[in-house]
Amino acid sequence: MHLSETEEKRYAELQALALDCARSGETELLAGMLVAGMPANLSDARGNSLLMLAAYHGREETVRMLLGFGPELERRNDHGQTPLGGVSFKGNLDLVKLLVEAGAEIDADNGGGKTPLMFAAMFGNRDVVAYLLAEGADPTSQTLFGISALQLAKMTGAVRALGLLLSR
Repeated sequence: MHLSETEEKRYAELQALALDCARSGETELLAGMLVAGMPANLSDARGNSLLMLAAYHGREETVRMLLGFGPELERRNDHGQTPLGGVSFKGNLDLVKLLVEAGAEIDADNGGGKTPLMFAAMFGNRDVVAYLLAEGADPTSQTLFGISALQLAKMTGAVRALGLLLSR
């Protein structure tokens, strides 16, 4: 099936609208688009999926809805980051829990060997560090340069996360 130029333009507009809905948390409109056939793994030009955009922007209701459509939890953007890596960086504990409970890989490489735990430690997100450690995140994993979560926390001055890592 070949789409006309007008149809292709309209589909591109609908894709842009879906991405905006994920970012802004317009859950009902986005759900309708998914029911009508919009791909659950739709991504923007930088590889950010609907799930990544909703999670990164703190749209918990939208993330819950998207999870019902079976998106790839480990789908990476152009920087190699997963949705779990993104919310660990942002420090949104509720979304970290939601993604982990949905089956997101807790020690996933989010580029250069950095894990969600490392992102949480780098940015001083103590509650996220504690949760990820309690869920089995590996505190000894290292980046491609041999740097651990503890070392990243020290280098970035994220001292609030240090106590949890030092006790390991």
